[in-house]
Amino acid sequence: QVNSRRGGSPCQEKHVVLLSPVGRIEISGCETGVHEIKLPQMSLLPGGAEASGACEVCEGPEEMPEPLQQCTAWLRAYFCEPASTGSLPVPAFHHPLLQRDSFTRQVLWTLLEEVKFGEAVSYKQLAHLAGNSRAARAVGGAMRSNPIPIIIPCHRVIRSSGDSGNYGGGQLLKEWLLSHEKLQKEKLQE
Repeated sequence: QVNSRRGGSPCQEKHVVLLSPVGRIEISGCETGVHEIKLPQMSLLPGGAEASGACEVCEGPEEMPEPLQQCTAWLRAYFCEPASTGSLPVPAFHHPLLQRDSFTRQVLWTLLEEVKFGEAVSYKQLAHLAGNSRAARAVGGAMRSNPIPIIIPCHRVIRSSGDSGNYGGGQLLKEWLLSHEKLQKEKLQE
């Protein structure tokens, strides 16, 4: 339950399930913004990191709040036509973590704005970009608490060694997302 700012009344939370190339993605949000994106836990990689047309809403309310419409459109583009994500609006977020002023929020916004599709950044580099080059561990904590994965691309944060590091959606999903982006970026450059 997320309380809205106006009078502290609970949001009218709606839920959407998107069937994606990586499985069922559960999205919750309200008129104000997206609350959370829950990724599937993968035990097996889907065939190849090719973009596919299989990315559809399979469950959702008749009247979908605008932030949820924008979120599903953005995710569909991410999986199916990645080149178009740059021209789509990023949905509003309505999660307490992203409303409080904190280092975690600063790290997540920096990641969203600075690390583009097909790029990767180390925890240390992201700490530096967010204004505290000695806070690599805190960046790891921020990545673990990211309520909006994929849109806030915590999968693009890797270890300085080049190792992919941990991921809330699991190692396989992180590697799939990174190779999906690499493949799509290479296609665009051909």
